Amino acid sequence: MPDLDEPLWLLIAHSLAFLLGVTSLVATVLPLLRQTAWWIRVFDFPRLQIVAVALLCIVAGLLLGWHQLEGNWGLVLLAALAVSVIYQAIRILPYTPLVSKQVGDSTLKDGKRHLSLAVMNVLQFNKQGAKALAALQESDPDVIMAVETDEWWYGQLKPLEKTHPYTCHEPLDNTYGLLFFSRLPLRNCQIKYLLDDDVPSLHTHVQLPDGKTWVRLFGLHPKPPAPAESKTSTKRDAELLLVGKEIEEQEEPTIVFGDMNDVAWSHTSELFRRISGLLDPRVGRGLLPTFHADYSLLRWPLDHVFVSPDFKVDDMERLPYVGSDHFPIYIKLSYEPHDKQEQEENQEQADAEDHQEANEKIREGFEEETEEELEEANGKPEKELAT
Repeated sequence: MPDLDEPLWLLIAHSLAFLLGVTSLVATVLPLLRQTAWWIRVFDFPRLQIVAVALLCIVAGLLLGWHQLEGNWGLVLLAALAVSVIYQAIRILPYTPLVSKQVGDSTLKDGKRHLSLAVMNVLQFNKQGAKALAALQESDPDVIMAVETDEWWYGQLKPLEKTHPYTCHEPLDNTYGLLFFSRLPLRNCQIKYLLDDDVPSLHTHVQLPDGKTWVRLFGLHPKPPAPAESKTSTKRDAELLLVGKEIEEQEEPTIVFGDMNDVAWSHTSELFRRISGLLDPRVGRGLLPTFHADYSLLRWPLDHVFVSPDFKVDDMERLPYVGSDHFPIYIKLSYEPHDKQEQEENQEQADAEDHQEANEKIREGFEEETEEELEEANGKPEKELAT
């Protein structure tokens, strides 16, 4: 322990560095428990921030001489912090340009097999509709999904129907409404409620400009694990895995996109990719953090696009600030089935244990939804859900 006769400012420095160091270690360990409680799952998100705090504590500890303290507790803490940094860095590394791209760069010049799309969480209570509309019109994607959209937002974005006449809308005032616009023909466009009876999702096929290729699209926006939304991540995970299981059963060009309220490096996102066989265009390109738009030091990627191996990336970028707590994300893909076999080598393979876990998570998601519906019907306050 530090000498209590040291100056007060030095004791404060020791205490602060120790507290931050222990906090970063706890934040690293808790997600490994695989529990669904929101206060555990929330630590899936800030991996970069945890690395920054842990590194700061290592530097502070060395300057404060922890490695020279009696009892070796300081040396043990420094070693634990170093392990935490290495572990977190390994989890983040795939989402940097330091590794090979999971989805290759497009070499196709034929615009008839390109498809561009944008995902925008507008923040329902944001009233900068003109700014959001301008950003979408300027980027001019072929298909657009805007979430957290109510009737007011439909009025703001309705001008898009002039250029994108194929639509499938479900505006709601519960922050889970969605609007979908396409300049390309749609087939069998449906709004489904997979688990939550107040959380819609988009299911459709879109025809590429070549006039013959149909691509399956899923647009998702599950509830986040947060006290005001859902006490656990169970239904969020189940919704994503339900879609993953459906994709697994059919062999066709597929894109899943939306505000997933989860980060790409979480266990559930990785399980989804293994089950579905989809690839993440962010791998090898960069984080492109989309949330929180107002706080540059507290950002992580929440808005995603996952694609089947039929596709390559022509362009991917984060769109400008539109007044929301999310930045919109834009991607332009090219349909290149001639390279599908090569890209399939980058797929993450699911084993029997993965399938069992996915089935269990889906079952738990339906059980939780049934329990909540019964409590609502009986007029009882929502009880704490088992994790």
